Amino acid sequence: MGTFSRILGKKEDAAPGHEFSGSDTVSLTIDERRSSRLITETKDGTKCVILLERGLIVRGGTVLGDEDGSLLLVEAAPEEVSTVRANSPLELTRLAYHLGNRHVPLEITSDYLRYQHDHVLDDMVRGLGGTVAEEQATFEPENGAYSHHHHHDGDDHDHEHHHHHDDDDHEHHHHDHDD
Repeated sequence: MGTFSRILGKKEDAAPGHEFSGSDTVSLTIDERRSSRLITETKDGTKCVILLERGLIVRGGTVLGDEDGSLLLVEAAPEEVSTVRANSPLELTRLAYHLGNRHVPLEITSDYLRYQHDHVLDDMVRGLGGTVAEEQATFEPENGAYSHHHHHDGDDHDHEHHHHHDDDDHEHHHHDHDD
């Protein structure tokens, strides 16, 4: 296996009809799928290297390519997560707000919220009336404020964000970003 440095797209679009097997499939956690440089193994144990632009998150179901035209399917690996449910859409929205204030990567659906397992966050969610299930599941968080690389559709330049933290300066600054 080679060095995979190109994102070709979702499996349906990038490799229609291609049957992926253990020799050209990797199963990666979100931390591994966020890594721009990763040495890993396919499901059958073949070593491969993933070299991508910093700041990208490779989603489960994405196909990567190498210089020789080989394909590599990236699957989202099950990992230890907390899945949050609520009694109403409004409650779920409130829980998303409070979790978002903690700048944790968060998967948001109409039925549940999901984050990498953290017992402190679990306790907070329960205290706010939500239910938490600790489980092994895939994790596909939103691209959000925790990411250090921001890309806005239509922008052709990078944004640099500088945050200064001085011991003598206790004033807090809030930055709004329009997406």
